[in-house]
Amino acid sequence: MSRLEAKEIARTLGDGVDRAAAEAARRFAARAERERLVDVAYTEFDSPLGTGRIAATERGVVSIGLPNFAEPEFLEQLGRISPRILELPARLDGALRELDQYFEGQRHEFGLELDWGLVRPGFMSRVLHATAKLPYGATASYGEVAAEAGNPRAYRAAGTALGHNPIPIVVPCHRVLRAGGALGDYGGGPEMKAFLLRLEGALGEG
Repeated sequence: MSRLEAKEIARTLGDGVDRAAAEAARRFAARAERERLVDVAYTEFDSPLGTGRIAATERGVVSIGLPNFAEPEFLEQLGRISPRILELPARLDGALRELDQYFEGQRHEFGLELDWGLVRPGFMSRVLHATAKLPYGATASYGEVAAEAGNPRAYRAAGTALGHNPIPIVVPCHRVLRAGGALGDYGGGPEMKAFLLRLEGALGEG
């Protein structure tokens, strides 16, 4: 047997193992879904700045991991909800479709149900609920969001709350800026914050 023939046999066997593993994973996922063994489903999504991840419970979308948020940290965060986590893209089809439409500039408002289970109650929750009301293309300052949440002096605490937003993009913390219009911090990084604001027409191309 030639070396080339041996490599071809190894490749064929490897392809067979990969297909068998993929089929086994598909059957396992289908059974887990059918028997309601999954509390948190997640999958990847494509964005203009890289691959992110999105997760949902039966209540709704619970977490969005932006491209700079590594998978281990994303899954660790989901573990605060339940250890029964599985990659199930089909359960997130609707959310993926809305994200695609948003990134293509075709969607200005999300129609997704949200699960606020990763949001601490109290001021953080009030800040994020206030932020969720900011319309497409609009911006607010940290102080304005803090005031809407009931404490106009707590703009630094509002910034901290926004920095821990588990559902970015859908809860649009990128629309909150520093007083005077400076971008301020963003969990997805300044490049992504600027990109999202430009997408929405809230920031010039300069």
